Amino acid sequence: MIFTETAVPGVVVIEPERIADERGFFARSFCAREFAAHGLNSHVEQCNVSFNRTKGTVRGLHFQRSPHAEAKLVRCTAGSVYDVIVDLRPDSPAFCRHVSIELNARQHTLLYVPEGVAHGFQTLEDDAEVFYQMSAPFHRDAAAGVRWNDPAFAIAWPLAVSVISERDRSYPDFGR
Repeated sequence: MIFTETAVPGVVVIEPERIADERGFFARSFCAREFAAHGLNSHVEQCNVSFNRTKGTVRGLHFQRSPHAEAKLVRCTAGSVYDVIVDLRPDSPAFCRHVSIELNARQHTLLYVPEGVAHGFQTLEDDAEVFYQMSAPFHRDAAAGVRWNDPAFAIAWPLAVSVISERDRSYPDFGR
């Protein structure tokens, strides 16, 4: 696997190294030993799938508050998404900055999202699916988010929003 740091500390793009032959290819998408060697949380407590019927759907930007903060490993398994993270760690040099990347089923690229960083995405195709591995189980009382179009983050989403939940649409402005 090839690990590439982003402009937000701890957020890492992971590209599987393909071993190709006449059948296609084989590649590892997760290895606890390699994750640990790169300082990433390799504990997996829960896995989720998000299926999104309509192009332009926005989910997020979500995170869990301490003491239930979670790291996520995100991969698009069908279609493609515009994946966005926002650094909400007050002590981070990238506080309130965001990083975005297209994840799609063809490239098999993964995004590692550390604790304290909000995550969301917009579907670029109908019938897009995202698979998550999380380091902690979901705790409803710790679930939180920031608004997808909050001016504090200035995210340039690629498409008009076609579908978004009331919860995601109504998060208040982020107070620094």
